Amino acid sequence: MAETTANSEGHAGHTAFPPFESQHFPSQLVWLALTFILLYVLMAKIALPRVGSILAERSKRIADDVAAAQGLKERSDAAHAAYEKALADARGRAQGIANETREREMAAAEETNKRLEAELHERLAAAEQSIAGKRESAMANVGAIATDTAAAIVERLIGKAPAADEVAAAVRESTKG
Repeated sequence: MAETTANSEGHAGHTAFPPFESQHFPSQLVWLALTFILLYVLMAKIALPRVGSILAERSKRIADDVAAAQGLKERSDAAHAAYEKALADARGRAQGIANETREREMAAAEETNKRLEAELHERLAAAEQSIAGKRESAMANVGAIATDTAAAIVERLIGKAPAADEVAAAVRESTKG
């Protein structure tokens, strides 16, 4: 126990924390300078160039990616413009084909109409000739029918049949005027 008490008293005589004692300052300053210089050299020669090269590489990669994206955008715009031009050309060709087909069909319809009209005119002329022929034939028969009818009426009225020549002359005279 005597030793423990002696040790406690020895330490009890020191009142300051050893690094704060002024006798240790020069060695601490030397180590501080050496450590600072060593860390500065390590940072300047090894760590910062690596970080700088990584940042430069990332900047270059980003710039390359932006340039590639711009190139792809330009290609896409060119492809879109070519698509729009091809679409406009196709619409123009389709419109031309539609117009050509429409004109061709209109010409064919016009030709068909003219042919049908001519055929109808021929049929109409034939029908008119047929009607005229039948009318003449009927008119020829009308005279005979009128003569027969007049003879029958006169015979019924007077009781005696008139002469056929006289009835025919009377019918001719009545149809003239």
